[in-house]
Amino acid sequence: MSEINGDDTQTPLLYTSFSSDERTINHSLKKGNVWTALAHIITAVIGSGVLSLAWSMSQLGWIAGPLTMLAFSSVALTSVFCIWNCYKSPDPDYGPVRNGSYLDAVRAILGKRNAWVCGIIVQLNFIKIGIVYTITSSISMRAIQRSNCYHSEGHKASCNYGITYYMLAFGIIQAIVSQIPDFQNTEWLSVIAAIMSFSYSIIGSALGLGKVIENGEIKGSIGGIPTSTTAEKVWAISQALGDIAFAFPFSLIFLEIQDTLRPDPLERVIMKKASIMAVCVTTFFYLCCGGLGYAAFGNSTLGNLLTGFGFYEPYWLVDFANACVVLHLVGGYQVYTQPLFENTERWIIKKFPDRKILHEDYTPKQIPRLRLNLLRLCFRTAYVALTTGFSTLFPYFNQVVGVAGAITFWPIVVYFPVEMYLVQKNIGPLTKKSIILRVYSFITLIVILYAFVGSVKGLITARLS
Repeated sequence: MSEINGDDTQTPLLYTSFSSDERTINHSLKKGNVWTALAHIITAVIGSGVLSLAWSMSQLGWIAGPLTMLAFSSVALTSVFCIWNCYKSPDPDYGPVRNGSYLDAVRAILGKRNAWVCGIIVQLNFIKIGIVYTITSSISMRAIQRSNCYHSEGHKASCNYGITYYMLAFGIIQAIVSQIPDFQNTEWLSVIAAIMSFSYSIIGSALGLGKVIENGEIKGSIGGIPTSTTAEKVWAISQALGDIAFAFPFSLIFLEIQDTLRPDPLERVIMKKASIMAVCVTTFFYLCCGGLGYAAFGNSTLGNLLTGFGFYEPYWLVDFANACVVLHLVGGYQVYTQPLFENTERWIIKKFPDRKILHEDYTPKQIPRLRLNLLRLCFRTAYVALTTGFSTLFPYFNQVVGVAGAITFWPIVVYFPVEMYLVQKNIGPLTKKSIILRVYSFITLIVILYAFVGSVKGLITARLS
């Protein structure tokens, strides 16, 4: 791939970045505040990963499970501490360069070579999240049908249904919602999605607590689910780590969220407050969902808390919780893919500046608020079709979540934030802080490699079985 040069039309897509000024955003018109930022973060963090946490807890046991969740929460918060000073560079308060995306920051602070590597990882991360969200939403839609079947025909009825049609339905919905022009216009969607995420997390925790009370005991053990061989336990733990890793990171869209905020007070001050609130809230809900789910079912804990049918009644509450999952993931999909859409489309427009059909919007007279664009319509629909098609090939919730969590966690949540922090703060390589951060980065890498290998093995096994 060629080096970036002065000709913007030749800039490779993988490390194309656009500062906020290049996006021609009038910063005085940005109205985002701590609550809209919190809504975006909650939408991004409390996602499909929360549904697998009870299963992850069951593999790790009562001591290692909660400690592992707290450890990943600490890693996510450390990443936030490193990134919120990167919105403006070289000075975190006065800039003058604004980095409106993760890739912008990597390119401005760490240089072109790191931006090229980061560009590849960014594309992979957005695509994998689209795939996981498609799988999860389709499983939740099917769960509503199964719940009604069990209620009417009895808990021992077969009630087996496929999920391909539900994936196609979710894909059609996303193809429509993806026509929202840009990330700035998704605040209302994030607010709805955040409310939905709180709703199904609370319902899942409440159902788990109700089951514990019904059982009259707290199930589970210190060592987690026993296995016939040590190797099976090792692989199960690695997959559990991948699932937990998927549940926490939102670093990749951190700067996009920060770019929606009003400039007074400073954006990083608002993001600091919103991020700490979000990580504390999500960690609390994760511990509740994971812990109460494991306490309710013990060694019989299912891979998905709401769709595995440990809970049959009240069936309407199970239906409502799964409907909340679907509505949340409609918004979550957009929060993660809008930055990809914008970056790719701006690259195409810069490469073909004379093709007005690519960047001119059409507004129907009947619906004046609707803005249609040929490039958005074609590219975004094709992208949704790609993630939907891949989802039909690997519809395995826990295994896909594990791989997705491990594949990009270390570079996005640990490596690049740490390196940007060291450069931004002018910290030398042999200083105490630099050595501590790099040791932390190395240890995290070893853990994530272990989780990645185990999750890939689980996915292959599920595909071949």
